[in-house]
This record gives sequence, structure tokens and C-alpha cells, in this order.
Amino acid sequence: MNALIDFLPALLFLGAYAAYGIYAATAVLIVAMFALVAWYWFREKRLHKAHFVTALVALVLGGLTLYVHDASFIKFKPTAVYAVFALVLLGSHVIGDKVLLARLPQKTIELPDAVWRKVNFAWAVFFAFCAVLNLYVAYNFSEAAWVKFKTFGFTALMFVFLVGHAPFLKRYLPQE
Repeated sequence: MNALIDFLPALLFLGAYAAYGIYAATAVLIVAMFALVAWYWFREKRLHKAHFVTALVALVLGGLTLYVHDASFIKFKPTAVYAVFALVLLGSHVIGDKVLLARLPQKTIELPDAVWRKVNFAWAVFFAFCAVLNLYVAYNFSEAAWVKFKTFGFTALMFVFLVGHAPFLKRYLPQE
């Protein structure tokens, strides 16, 4: 259920883009991202940091898009978000006693620190790749192609990357 809720701002962005264009879609995205942050706040009584950072980046870059009427700023939003995620994950290798992913509450998997470090690093590289890929798509393809790729392409890439971990992590999953 959370995955669907998390995907809702992207779907609303796509719908608004199809109906009204990039500027209306940008406004919808900003509102939808802060609504998502609020939903998590009221449901779980906590600030979901990743969504909050994404909402702030959407507000700044989306606000610039609307203010100067230039879609380049909103096209840069995924790159900015993915770059922040990559830097935070990489930074956790040198700050603190555990990498960021190992610090998250785990319900189904327990990994040795060395494996957590590899997984954390892999995600950092993946997010850095997505940051660069977004720029490539945004500035080498049509706006409509970028919107579709932003909505579905990155989601599919993330799913494939996540599933790609399975062969390496299956021995750490609980046996039933």
C-alpha cells in the first residue's frame, strides 16, 4: 500500500502533464509531495525524511520553473534528489559506525556489516547513475518522453535493481 501512496505524486504529475502541460503538472507535483509528507506525518507520527527532502527540492526547483516559466528547473529535480541520496549514502561510509542502510529498522533481513557496506555502496552508485541518466533523458529527448521516463522509467529501473539484489542476499533471508 505504501508503494502505491509513494507513487501517487508521480502519477498525478503525469496526469496533470497530459491534461494541462508542464507548468500545471509542476504545481500539482509540489502540492502532491507535501500532501505525501503530511500523510506520513499523520499516519505514522513521524517525518519521512526522503519524502520531505524530495518535497523541498520540488518546491525550490518547481517554484523556479513556475516563476521564470522554464521547465529546465523541474527537469533537474530528479537529478538533484538522486544526487542527494547518493551523497548521503556515500557519506554514511565515513560518518557513523554503520552505513545508512544498516541503520534503518530491519524486519526481514539481517546482514553482516561488510554486506551492508556493499549494498549501501551499490545503492549510492545506482542513485548517482540515475542522476546522470535523468540529465541525459531530460536534455536529449522530448519533454513528453522525459515525463514518461521520469514517471515509469526510474520506477522500473529501481525495481530491476532491487530484484537484482535477490541472488546475493537470499542466503540472509529467514528460512521458513
